Amino acid sequence: MSLKERLQEEWKKALKSRNKFRADTISMAKAAVLHVEKTDGVQVDDPMVIEILAREVKQRREAMLEFEKGNRQDLVDKSKDEIEILLEFLPQQLNEDEIMEYIRQAADEVGANSMKDMGKVMALVSARTKGRADGKAVSVLVKQYLS
Repeated sequence: MSLKERLQEEWKKALKSRNKFRADTISMAKAAVLHVEKTDGVQVDDPMVIEILAREVKQRREAMLEFEKGNRQDLVDKSKDEIEILLEFLPQQLNEDEIMEYIRQAADEVGANSMKDMGKVMALVSARTKGRADGKAVSVLVKQYLS
């Protein structure tokens, strides 16, 4: 079953069980996928769906930071719950040690030994961790590794 089909099935289950919040969250994800299909005129495959869902998670994380600044705990909690639901459809997220291993491998491949090589390392690591790690977290760890 493709990821797009899985979204559809989980949405139906949420509707049947009257879980409005879950249904709404999955519906927003489906809408994001449909938007890409319509605007780009392409049929999305699983890697593209993963990319779209990862972007949705990133948007919610960024919004959470703003909600925290605005002292809106209700919206922070809502965003956290939405992220949890969306992460169910993404591949298993990498932990810090796993990301560091990808960074070490990439640094060895490109011969990186200073901050000048950060772009090369980031390009490799980002491609290998797409949808499984937050880009901002990867960037921080690459900086840490190279300095």
